[in-house]
Amino acid sequence: MSKTKIPSRKEIQKQYTWNAESVFPSKKEWETELKQIVQDIPSLTDYHGKLNIDPSYVADALQTRDRLINRINIATMYAFMSMAVDTADQEKGKMLAKAQAVFGQVLASAGFIEPELLEIGEVELFEWVKQEKRLEEYEFYLRNLYCKQEHIRSTEIEEILGMLTEPFSNVDKTFNLLTDADFQFKPAIDSQGSELEVTQGSLDRILSESDREARKTAWENYMDIYLAYKNTLASNLETSIKQFTFESRVRKHRSTLEASLFEHNIPTEVFHNLIDTFRDNLHIWQRYFNIRRKALGVEKLESYDIWAPLVKNIPVIPFEKAIQWICEGLSPMGDEYVERVRKGCVEDRWVDLYPNQGKSAAAFSYGAHGTYPFIVMSYTDDVFSMSTLAHELGHSMHSYLTWQNQPVVYGDYSLFVAEVASNFHQAMVRAYLLENEKDPELQISLIEEAMANFYRYFLQMPTLARFELEIHRLVENGEGLNADGMIQLMADLFQEAYGDSVHIDHDRVGITWATFGHLYEDYYVYQYATGISGAHALANRILQDTPGAVDDYLGFLKSGSSLFPLDTLKNAGVDLTTPKPVEETFNVLAHMVDRLEVLLG
Repeated sequence: MSKTKIPSRKEIQKQYTWNAESVFPSKKEWETELKQIVQDIPSLTDYHGKLNIDPSYVADALQTRDRLINRINIATMYAFMSMAVDTADQEKGKMLAKAQAVFGQVLASAGFIEPELLEIGEVELFEWVKQEKRLEEYEFYLRNLYCKQEHIRSTEIEEILGMLTEPFSNVDKTFNLLTDADFQFKPAIDSQGSELEVTQGSLDRILSESDREARKTAWENYMDIYLAYKNTLASNLETSIKQFTFESRVRKHRSTLEASLFEHNIPTEVFHNLIDTFRDNLHIWQRYFNIRRKALGVEKLESYDIWAPLVKNIPVIPFEKAIQWICEGLSPMGDEYVERVRKGCVEDRWVDLYPNQGKSAAAFSYGAHGTYPFIVMSYTDDVFSMSTLAHELGHSMHSYLTWQNQPVVYGDYSLFVAEVASNFHQAMVRAYLLENEKDPELQISLIEEAMANFYRYFLQMPTLARFELEIHRLVENGEGLNADGMIQLMADLFQEAYGDSVHIDHDRVGITWATFGHLYEDYYVYQYATGISGAHALANRILQDTPGAVDDYLGFLKSGSSLFPLDTLKNAGVDLTTPKPVEETFNVLAHMVDRLEVLLG
């Protein structure tokens, strides 16, 4: 194995970078827009105290607010994307800080709107909706507002909460800067004694290679730097939880779990159903780990063996081939859908594709009304990268079709449904290739990728959700957190999930929580598991030629936040208020394990 070198940002060809100039031609235009947004804030605050005059004032204020928020969304996205692809550039960090500060100003300036709307009164306000045509598109928003009114505070308090957005954003920023820009990992050493550079973007590649010594040293060196900063990372995460606890209490929620679910009308039973069903099905995972252990010929699996290849000749899938297979897998969605995916990748430069020094380890899709739905990832010419690309394109098509069909007020979608579209793409592409590409090594590699994806969504994320619930309860009860206690809790949860076939390296497995920035978005991680469950239920309807299934799914993508997320999914054909979709997806997982066992002989 030869020593690998990660290129600098300047060495990446433009065609493989995100189309930043389609948003702002240069940083100068971005700075001009940011200043203009600040100057335009009075165009919104001028309505303060006037919403009770007549319906036109309400419509004007809502439309002005939405335009301002969309503009600052675009400016913030531009700054965040610029930093994400080159975190070592401190100027990019300053850009993001400026944008976040203005974002806080915009939210604070809009703080008067919802309290004043509630003061008008529900009966009179909906009479106004009938009188003012521009208010018709806000009807769901306004009805939801009245459903939430017990947790909406006075104008003064709402203004303060808006002002807190910028200072409260620093814990997430600190985590990203520390782990993406400041962390310098020791190189891995392969079995031949060669060094392999370890970065946030290269770790997954090394862990999916056949050289066990390279995997071992890469994983250990990666985890060890998190352990070296365990107290800082624990304090930072505790601060984030305290901030959310503070906001939850200001809004008079009984718990942070209820607060996080309340916004989208999701009962807490959805969370607990997932955790209970997950624990009931751990035997499937433990069977898989035993099969993997035997295939690799080791007495016990280590954490760095979870992604080790089970084939000698790992299929090479260049970007161009990946696009072809993704489009073929999505062909049941229709020509228009497939062409939009293809054009976004090869013509419009939606994707910032290859790894470079200082690039964020995360893969994500990000954009706003009026921009492309951009993707940041680190493509490495393998099945895993192809699947990640398909996944992020699912997010991007969800955003694209929402923006094409919804006004700004409904132009986003909740985290609860965010992982449905992404995993739907993976399920469709995987099913197509398993049916049509008969090479045994490719088949095994596809199942390995599927299992790695399920591992993330159906083992890591539910385990992190259990961890998250417990540490939130500790903070809410005033007990506080410390790094060693968090490490112990995490190690115990993974030991329960892994069973006897996997050895637990206590501290390195226990620090897993510190490697997931997702925990700074409270109660996000469980939604990965509910998302993959909804995705497979919807993909199965299309793969089984259920009448209307494609239109139902497209309707889901186009709906944005114009309905509550559970209702959106019910309209598309899946009910996540019951454990059934989670159980069905565990059945998919079990069939993958069966098929892998047969292929491995």
